[in-house]
Amino acid sequence: MAEITHLPMEQLQDLEYCIDSNPPWQKYLICTWLHNNENIFVAAETILLAFQNYILVLGTSVMIPTELVTLMGGTDGDKALVLQTLLFVAGIKTLLQTLFGTRLPAVVGGSFAYVVPVLYIINDSSLLQITDKHERFIHTMRAVQGALIVASSIEIILGYSQVWGIFSRFFSPLGMAPVVGLVGLGLFQRGFPALGNCVEIGLPMLLLIIALSQYLKHVKLPRDFPIFERFSVLICISVIWIYALILTASGAYNHKSSLTQFNCRTDKANIISTAPWFKFPYPLQWGPPTFAAGHCFAMMSAVLVSMVESTAAYKAASRLAIATPPPAYVLSRGIGWQGIGTLLDGLFGTGTGSTVSVENVGLLGLTRVGSRRVVQISAGFMIFFSILGKFGAVFASIPFPIYAALYCVLFGLVGSVGLSFLQFTNMNSMRNLFITGLSLFLGISIPQFFNEYWTLPRRGLVHTDAGWFNAFLNTIFSSPPMVGLMVAVFLDNTLEVEKSKKDRGMPWWVKFRTFRGDNRNEEFYTLPFNLNRFFPPT
Repeated sequence: MAEITHLPMEQLQDLEYCIDSNPPWQKYLICTWLHNNENIFVAAETILLAFQNYILVLGTSVMIPTELVTLMGGTDGDKALVLQTLLFVAGIKTLLQTLFGTRLPAVVGGSFAYVVPVLYIINDSSLLQITDKHERFIHTMRAVQGALIVASSIEIILGYSQVWGIFSRFFSPLGMAPVVGLVGLGLFQRGFPALGNCVEIGLPMLLLIIALSQYLKHVKLPRDFPIFERFSVLICISVIWIYALILTASGAYNHKSSLTQFNCRTDKANIISTAPWFKFPYPLQWGPPTFAAGHCFAMMSAVLVSMVESTAAYKAASRLAIATPPPAYVLSRGIGWQGIGTLLDGLFGTGTGSTVSVENVGLLGLTRVGSRRVVQISAGFMIFFSILGKFGAVFASIPFPIYAALYCVLFGLVGSVGLSFLQFTNMNSMRNLFITGLSLFLGISIPQFFNEYWTLPRRGLVHTDAGWFNAFLNTIFSSPPMVGLMVAVFLDNTLEVEKSKKDRGMPWWVKFRTFRGDNRNEEFYTLPFNLNRFFPPT
């Protein structure tokens, strides 16, 4: 038998910057300053990488208010204000998570997992009776805020009580591989189907990002700098955005359908014209939250889903940042701070809750930069441009098919990171093949089945007289990672458990269960400012 040269590796080896290393503040590029007839080339690589993260997080941030605010009865101005608030709070949440939570280079933004509970609140009969649209928007937003505030207690309690960490001890590489895989692959509907809404923009974007990030990644300009690998997202968005502007200005979409114009034109978002020049989001800006038991129970389902999705995203981010898998204590700490983030969502009124941005996790691998500092500076961009509304709105006008093309690459990359955990398991075991295959298949198939029923007036497969119960089950079973977790972890912990410890990959995984289990954990996950004296890890 030929010698095996690709042995299992606990950490990836081909990343340029890991979690604790940082790109230089000044390096090589782009900005020319004329002084005393000399050209001085100064560039901030870290700043550009951070701005690239900011641009990427705009896709989801724009889509959530676009989908929900109009249904609430809000105007384009309300939509712009909700977008500003969402980005402002996302910046705060990202800073909190990278400083005091998991400390992984992960952006914490809005979540689509909260759409179903929010839609349930929007369609509450007591709110639909309000005839004035703006008044209905205000009352609906207050109801969403109240539900988020109460539901955030689930994350806060499960996180800071270490219950989530205890539960994570049932995870093995075999059980988590499909879950992490599904956090990327399960978002396929936001990939090529969304790209196809404007194929003349989306397809060139997809081909260009593949060409620059893969085929031209070894081209180094200037001074041996891999510009295409490091800034492929920024370059591709700029090029295709200009192309979309030219198509819009030339009248290419003047006589197209309203759906085509909405997806392709660069002037249909109505965000730039309605966004204020300066607006500082503040808590309770929509008024005091209102509380209803049904709304709160429905929102708790989205909190549970976001916990699972974020846990999977943290596992992927740790691998792409060349860190050890986050121990149970660190996962609990991260979920606790994510609960604080959801509480902030409720207080400020973002219209959704918190989760880790999967596309930004994928960007770590695409650029080979897993630096924590880059993500922290990107959080500064979120806060800065959310306050200066007009400037942030310019970037938010990028057509969504451009982002959809990026998602095809980035979501696929995160999915493959999940599958890489299988290298620590025995995939010659029929037991392992059964668990992996079934959890992956059902993780895609069941949510697809549930999502098909949203095209009908009944608004979901589960349709009883209890609306909160419908929203709860429809949310749970519409999430691929959630379904994958239920199937994989249950089977992995009930089928031939004792006999299959080595096959499940537990000898490799067990040392990462506790903070003291591996001496590298201290390097990656120790709290700053010597806070570990007051909050000792377990």
